[in-house]
Amino acid sequence: MRAMSPMTLRAAFVLILSLAFAASPLFVPDFGGYDPMQFPVPLENPPVQPAGYAFAIWGLIYLWLIASAAFGLWKRGHDVAWDAPRIPLGLSLAVGAIWLPVAVVSPIWATVLIWAMLIPALWALARTPQQDLWLLRAPIGLYAGWLTAASSVSIGLVASGWDIPPFGPSGWAVAAVLLALMLASIMLRVRASLLYGLALVWALVAVTVRNGFDFVGILALVGAVLILGLTLRRLRPA
Repeated sequence: MRAMSPMTLRAAFVLILSLAFAASPLFVPDFGGYDPMQFPVPLENPPVQPAGYAFAIWGLIYLWLIASAAFGLWKRGHDVAWDAPRIPLGLSLAVGAIWLPVAVVSPIWATVLIWAMLIPALWALARTPQQDLWLLRAPIGLYAGWLTAASSVSIGLVASGWDIPPFGPSGWAVAAVLLALMLASIMLRVRASLLYGLALVWALVAVTVRNGFDFVGILALVGAVLILGLTLRRLRPA
């Protein structure tokens, strides 16, 4: 029997890890975010957190990553361009597969792990080729864009929940929104990706929906408009 090439093995591992990542909610079915009582200062209605409907994006992320990985193994198993993002994407998915069980125990370690997911996800996005945009860059961009928002939110939640100076919950919400905007503006200059930008816009609008038109809500809405504008500008032909 002919052995699989290293490139094909990497493609197979990405598919396996995508399936494991998508299956992880089955083992923690009742997770709805950090429990307020996990924090020294309980967070009943943290302004940094998006409205609940926004988390439905995970279903699309899971399905699109699986479809991408399956196509990559089936049709692009020996494609050098498709192989470029596989190692960092696999690293991110491997961490993602254990994130939920950690999150129900420790928000601090969950924050560490979500950043460990984000960094290789951004690396993978930066290595995506121009070909097959809707089958490779789009799902990775959607995943990395949502992680950019979620990682920033997690920082805001932990800092608020431990009452870390100099800000309170609203101040840390502002800091988290600004952090997400900074990361996104850098990433969109490294690699233009429509779905990366749209994922962040989705999250920021959901922060506005949760907060209304207070300072945090207005900042998030302005940030969404800015990210949408930057995304479209980066995608415009020179």
